[in-house]
Amino acid sequence: MRITVDQDRCVGAGMCAMTAGEVFEQEDDGLVVLRMTEPPEQLADTVEEAEQLCPSRAITVLPAAP
Repeated sequence: MRITVDQDRCVGAGMCAMTAGEVFEQEDDGLVVLRMTEPPEQLADTVEEAEQLCPSRAITVLPAAP
């Protein structure tokens, strides 16, 4: 899986960092910071949950690059 984030859409709710802190964190202004673009497969469920919980849909989870 690959992850992208759109900081312009981020509203700083923090659901991503609370759900998958290994992958997401927040800057001082509350905006999402991606800690890894291709997390290990064992984090897939957690990352997908963070994507679903994001109120602004700033997180996109894509299939792994071939």
